[in-house]
Amino acid sequence: MRLYDSKAQALRDFVPLVPGKVGIYVCGPTVQSSPHIGHLRSALAYDQLRRWLVYRGNDVTFVRNVTDIDDKILVNAEGSNEAWWALAYRYELEFTAGYQRLGILAPTYEPRATASIQQMQDIIARLIERGHAYAADDGSGDVYFATGSWPAYGELTRQSLDNVEAATDADPRGKRDPRDFALWKGHKAGEPTDAAWPSPWGGGRPGWHIECSAMAARYLGEQFDIHGGGLDLRFPHHENELAQSNAAGDAFANYWVHNGLVHVNGQKMSKSLGNSVFASELLEQARPIVVRYYLGSAHYRSTLDFLPGSLAEAEAALERVESFLDRADRRLADTRFAGSGAEVVPDDFASAMDDDLAVPQALGVLHDTVRAGNAALDAEDLHAAASARSQVLAMSEVLGINPLSPGWSVATDEPAMVALTALVERLLEDREISRQSRDYAAADRIRDELIAAGITIEDTPSGAHWSFD
Repeated sequence: MRLYDSKAQALRDFVPLVPGKVGIYVCGPTVQSSPHIGHLRSALAYDQLRRWLVYRGNDVTFVRNVTDIDDKILVNAEGSNEAWWALAYRYELEFTAGYQRLGILAPTYEPRATASIQQMQDIIARLIERGHAYAADDGSGDVYFATGSWPAYGELTRQSLDNVEAATDADPRGKRDPRDFALWKGHKAGEPTDAAWPSPWGGGRPGWHIECSAMAARYLGEQFDIHGGGLDLRFPHHENELAQSNAAGDAFANYWVHNGLVHVNGQKMSKSLGNSVFASELLEQARPIVVRYYLGSAHYRSTLDFLPGSLAEAEAALERVESFLDRADRRLADTRFAGSGAEVVPDDFASAMDDDLAVPQALGVLHDTVRAGNAALDAEDLHAAASARSQVLAMSEVLGINPLSPGWSVATDEPAMVALTALVERLLEDREISRQSRDYAAADRIRDELIAAGITIEDTPSGAHWSFD
């Protein structure tokens, strides 16, 4: 398997530190507001990577953090009757609900930043001892990373220290160099007293960057396989993580993987443009499995453009898979081919996934197999049809879009579904009666009415079967 390593800016053979075991750390959400489409896309990209690594026989430890203390969280809670920690938890639940609806596997560990304060302080102390960090001498309680003390600073994003812009993650009070970034932020007057922790440098809270360095090392060790996150996190967040961890003596991540961003109608999402698409809005527009298909259909490193009709295209593509599986299950029922065949992905699919997780090409193999399976059913080649069915199930399971997976099943006891089923089956009975009495005009009229309503009718030796068009 090859992965694109952002630090090397090249495709590299992926070799885990320990054969058969993979440690992945992904920067999770800062729970300051509701999740949007970009958050979902990022989480899904690493879910696909995780699923493929597991399919390839690896034991994956997957860590995705929650940043539950941050300047923006405090600002958003300011002036409201809601405590900052309550606001953070409320939004954390929204993120979790969005992940669950998309079938994103729960992380092995999901640490909150506020639970690793001691580990952050330990790293800061090591940095000060090694001469790479300093406490401000103005009594503010701030502690900064001295970027000039680390010659390798900028290596992740290929920047020279001379060209790095001033860090804007903290009040510049007490900085020796405008490029230095905050490791610890001294408590300020007017801030909530419960948003500060005691430290050797005075009460305060951690900077954003040190949080991930501490949590990654705590749950995966000083060196681990893959660090992931959105492309927008490369600088300054990931650059600062790398510098402070290495300067503290940790080898940190062997591979840096970054997913592309999401645009809306060709424009980058932003509050100023008012074009943000929130997770709740997206999930109201289509079935969750369709949303997952759409968000995961592009290469993870590419920009995904959300356009009118995007979900309709995904729905149509997924329905072709669902229709084949439904047709195959009915045709293969009560035959010696029912349930036969090991669910193994085709070689072309595996080659695509091994090539930097080339999901678009893998989906091409999936749909080619669906077409071949339908052709086999048409030709009554049940052995080939059963083989295609098994491959389709294996591929869709790896991608998390297996329509037969219990997590995606539509509740057939929902009132609307019960009513629809009763009406369609009654019409099909009337159609069969009309055919038997040779009233073909009436039978055709019923068929046409069902087709116009989006219902597909398939006549088989065991009777007529229907599905959504």
